[in-house]
Amino acid sequence: MKIKKILVTCAFPYSNGSIHIGHMLEHIQADIWVRYKRMKGHEVWFICADDAHGTPIMLKSKQLGIDPEQFIISIRDEHISDFLRFNINYDNYYSTHSKENLSFLTEIYHCLEAKGLIKKKVISQFFDCEKNMFLPDRFVKGSCPMCLSQEQYGDHCDQCGRTYSCIELINPKSVLSGNKPILKNSLHLFFNLPYFSTMLQSWICSGVLEVSIVNKVMEWFQHGLKEWDISRDGPYFGFNIPGFLDKYFYVWLDAPIGYISTFKNLCNKIDHLIFDDFWKEGTKSELYHFIGKDIVYFHSLFWPAILEGSNFRKPTKIFVHGHVTLNGLKLSKSKGSSISAKNWIKNLSSDSLRYYYSTKISSKIKDVEINSDHFLHKFNSDIVNKIINLASRVAYFLSNYFDNFLSKNIENQSLYSDFVDNTKKIEFFLEKCDFNLVTVIIMQCADIANNYIDTKKPWIISKNIEKYDNLHDVCTLGVNLFKILMTWLKPIMPDLAKKTESFLNIELVWNNVNLPLLDHKISDFKPLCKRITKRQLIFLSQK
Repeated sequence: MKIKKILVTCAFPYSNGSIHIGHMLEHIQADIWVRYKRMKGHEVWFICADDAHGTPIMLKSKQLGIDPEQFIISIRDEHISDFLRFNINYDNYYSTHSKENLSFLTEIYHCLEAKGLIKKKVISQFFDCEKNMFLPDRFVKGSCPMCLSQEQYGDHCDQCGRTYSCIELINPKSVLSGNKPILKNSLHLFFNLPYFSTMLQSWICSGVLEVSIVNKVMEWFQHGLKEWDISRDGPYFGFNIPGFLDKYFYVWLDAPIGYISTFKNLCNKIDHLIFDDFWKEGTKSELYHFIGKDIVYFHSLFWPAILEGSNFRKPTKIFVHGHVTLNGLKLSKSKGSSISAKNWIKNLSSDSLRYYYSTKISSKIKDVEINSDHFLHKFNSDIVNKIINLASRVAYFLSNYFDNFLSKNIENQSLYSDFVDNTKKIEFFLEKCDFNLVTVIIMQCADIANNYIDTKKPWIISKNIEKYDNLHDVCTLGVNLFKILMTWLKPIMPDLAKKTESFLNIELVWNNVNLPLLDHKISDFKPLCKRITKRQLIFLSQK
């Protein structure tokens, strides 16, 4: 197998509040994929950062009476802790408010400017007279000019996914004062996105996106790409545009450049990690972005155009997921309907959410619904009743009759081989991020394993001393089938995998999944995880 060099990113959480379980979908999805690729032996670097610029951060820090720099540091520390609670350990978790990001942003801006791709233009934009400030897109609400959905922000519509100019909103109002804003002229800088139209269409159709997403993205070309405003007026928390007073780079320009600067910061810490191996145009390494469907426009159009224009490599693949709903309600920090990651961990395990999400995540852009009753049933039925029960059923006999030693034989080689053969299908679906199909196969195999134990009836065999060798072989095969199941589940449920490794006295190694565990001593069986109760789920209805 050829060892690949892979860089994986998640979209950057915004530095104005806590991580909620809707955010966790993406980070869990990416982490499962990264763990799998590492288990396969590839060199994988996993990075993320806080998106630390913009008016919301400026206003929030002002409200709290602290400097924006101090505010974003505290939020970043909180975010890192939240991710670690879910066993998501980034190789580097940085910030877009960094010297590296300013350096790359300035370099890219001057490169685009030198190529004639930056234009100056006087525009009319909304101004809040009461607050005496220009209003960023996210501080104006109105009806979408495309689909007429109400209460949409000034940059893009949550309902139809289209982007538009803020002044195109119907019946706009200021989020800050509630007043109708006036139009006021200002000089802005625009990136010539239409120049890259042909390149983008070719790149988008090259396999970087799933077909269902490609069809949606290609619709945007039918309307014609528009020049992209990359500047914002002060007051603003961000990086100044060189040569301008009180003009700042738009957060959606410096945020994705944070992918580059965050990796550069990691390279500065690790001598053997070469920046150009991952970001130089034409490199053979691979770059994967995990994002939500609401920012496909930015990552499939603006971002690759910026990279093309500034001579950096473009992504190999962009994995896109849907939104998360809880009992029918979309989780949204900005809309006040969310369950914090911290609150989840107070009540439930990280593995429980990781597994439940994995049963829902696919390569299709489908929203993921967390239904309390289904969650309870799914975890208890799949993990406790099928996976854990398989181990406990045979561990009892191995402990009481064979001093925890496994036999030297596989009782049913055909069954064992059929089990192992499922690994190829699981690998195929893991590669595509069709985790829902992975869990289907795992649970089908768990049913087969439990049916095997039901058929052999070790509790009956144990009553006949003359059949102890058969009892030993049956229970040994049961443990080996459990080992295979848990090897497949290791990227999904790392905590359960650690406990399993302690029980089996081995490391679960993907490339050794076909090797049976024989003539080997395991540990006494201890409960590997507990059933979830309805009482534990009360917090899900207390938003």
